[in-house]
Amino acid sequence: MKGLGELERGIMDVIWAQSSAVTAREVGRLIAERDLAPTTVMTVLDRLTRKGFLKRTRDGRAWRYEPAESRDGYVAELMLEALDLTGDRSAALTRFAQAVSGPEAEILRRALTELEDE
Repeated sequence: MKGLGELERGIMDVIWAQSSAVTAREVGRLIAERDLAPTTVMTVLDRLTRKGFLKRTRDGRAWRYEPAESRDGYVAELMLEALDLTGDRSAALTRFAQAVSGPEAEILRRALTELEDE
């Protein structure tokens, strides 16, 4: 999974924040501070769909867009890709564990315990 460009990330942030699928027009309204042309919004939505970040379904003459996966899933994938860049995954994971806060470490402990219990 590739990273997102600035505009793609802004549009994904808007879509991730929605509770249901949205049209290009709705995305344009929700990202109005960027003052984007409607064709730009449609082009970015199409590109995000082709990259696998969005799913789209027909709604009359319009398309409705929704995330292919959650923001958390995307961030987890980025973290795994970053681990692939290191020559020593154990060292990178150890360094990461040392850098997280106490509450974050507890979340990791619980998640690992749940995996062991499965």
